Order: sequence, then structure tokens, then C-alpha cells
Amino acid sequence: MAVRLVAVTTDRRALGPPPSPSDRVRPRRAEVHLAQSVVSRLRAVGLEPLLIPPHEDVPEGFIERVLGMVDGVVIPGGAFDIHPRHYGQSIAHRVDHIDEGRTALELALARAALDANMPLLGICGGMQVLAVAAGGTLLQDIGSQVPGALNHEQPTDPATPWHSVAFSGGPLRDALGPHTQVNSTHHQAIASAGALEICGRAPDGVAESIHHPAHRFVVGVQWHPELLSTPLFAAFAARL
Repeated sequence: MAVRLVAVTTDRRALGPPPSPSDRVRPRRAEVHLAQSVVSRLRAVGLEPLLIPPHEDVPEGFIERVLGMVDGVVIPGGAFDIHPRHYGQSIAHRVDHIDEGRTALELALARAALDANMPLLGICGGMQVLAVAAGGTLLQDIGSQVPGALNHEQPTDPATPWHSVAFSGGPLRDALGPHTQVNSTHHQAIASAGALEICGRAPDGVAESIHHPAHRFVVGVQWHPELLSTPLFAAFAARL
């Protein structure tokens, strides 16, 4: 059986892990990384990740070359926010770490995948990328902008569920049923989904999933399914 490749974007941090307690000189240096749980979930459904690091100046033709090598695209979450200028706003509420190199790469990749009708899965911050790429906007900070909102930054281990999501339709309702339990590690959320449709919400009304009804598989989820037992990755693999 031929290997099925999926492009997976990565996160980065200015400093790697702390040095070992020895007399060796090992300065902490910048790293590009991806959670092992994402890799494991993809491999469990027969997919092999092709890692794509952030890039401040995406070379001409690079995105097209990547899409020509893969069967789908996954944009996972990470420790970053999208600068509001990408959806026509200025900073008015809490905005955490911004990585313009990652945002530039992921927006370009998402837009090209949408144009090419390529299967696309966005996870947490990746769902927000999909919405912005499709012309949508974000809530810069749920706590400041949604009266009575749940705590979407759960204080417990995100390998355990935190709240429910109700689905109104789309492939997630088919894969997960009308309701599911999810984890929650975000302070921003989708305000409008642009060309996509919001198809799942938390009990406080915050958008938790989106999809594109005219594409074979374009789905974004606001939680981290790689940390939970879920058929979502299998549903993604089935549409490649």
C-alpha cells in the first residue's frame, strides 16, 4: 500500500528544554516541534506526517510544491495567537504570543488547500487559521467579549474532557453524534467563519467546530482531539 502523506505545520519556541544537570556546555536554542500525540493519531489511521516549519517569507511556488506531494493538510494548535490585523482589526483585548512566520505559512497553506479542494483539518489554533483564511474573524479574548462564558482554559489535564459540544450538522455530527465531550485550552474563538459554517458550539454559545459544505473534507475543531479517544482522525483519513 502506498504511503499517504499529510502536510502538518509545526510550532516553535525560542528556547529548547532545560540543559541536563552536568558540566557540559549546552545552551538552550530555538526549536521547531510538533506534539507526539498528533503524530501518533495520524499514524494510527495510516497517515504519515510531512512536517512544515514556520516561514517568515514563504518562497514562491513552495506551497504548491508541498500540496503536490501530499494527500491532505493538518494545521494543529500551538502556543500562539493570530494578530488581529489578519482579520481587519487592531488589538483591543488580550492577545498572547504572536508568531508571524507561523501565521504567514499556515494562512497561505490553508488558502491553497481550500482552492485545491484538498482535505484539511484544523485543530484549536488551526481552526482559527481556517476561519481567517476563509474570510472570517476571531474573538480576541473570550473572557472579555462573551458575558457568562465558560472557562475555556481548563485548569485540569487536557487529556480529560472539560465541557460538551453540540453539533448542528456536517461531518462531525456524522462522526461523533449530536453531542461529544471535549477538552479546552484556548482563550480566543471564532466570531464569524467566513466561507465556512459553524457546526458545533459549547454550552455558552462559543463556536467549537466549523466545516465547508462544498468541499470533500474541510473541518476545524477548537479542542485537541489528539489527546482524547476520538474517530475524528479516522474520518479525515477516509476522505483522502
